[in-house]
Amino acid sequence: MAPSIATLISSAEGGDRSAADALFAALYSELHRLAKSQLARNGGATIGTTTLLHEAYLDIAGRESVFPDRARFMGYAAKVMRGLIIDYARSRQALKRGGAFEITTLVTEPGAAVPDDQELSRIGEAVDELAAVDPALAAIVDLKFFSGFSFAEIGTMHGVSERTVQRQWEKARIFLHGALGRSLPA
Repeated sequence: MAPSIATLISSAEGGDRSAADALFAALYSELHRLAKSQLARNGGATIGTTTLLHEAYLDIAGRESVFPDRARFMGYAAKVMRGLIIDYARSRQALKRGGAFEITTLVTEPGAAVPDDQELSRIGEAVDELAAVDPALAAIVDLKFFSGFSFAEIGTMHGVSERTVQRQWEKARIFLHGALGRSLPA
């Protein structure tokens, strides 16, 4: 029988590198869904889901410390993926790489607007500002806006009610509205 996620987290926290690798493998399908959602919401169609997932893994595996629970692991993974997508978008903007050239993508949800590279960069900077003020609210934004988790899923991850997550989301939206001069989608 395979060890539980909690057991893997505990072993990985104790410095067991094989447990950290097993934890990543156990959560691979969920992380793959997270990467796919990140790319669909943020217009990163020119970078593949698996590439994003593996780049995130390299970042996560390179950390000295591990995560005390699944929620913090998934939150960190969402933050890493957001950063990778924004860095990728910024590099596409660089004039030395043909930054004036626009690549169009298919939107996966009818009527959903895909942020352009500059807007995505501005949102990322605003979330970083929020993280400096209230890291918990920034984590909600990473999980909801960038990763597409529902309020119920985020509540389960953090051990709070769906309504609590909704209130935190509203607080984060108010902060980001001020930072960006506009509001985020509901």
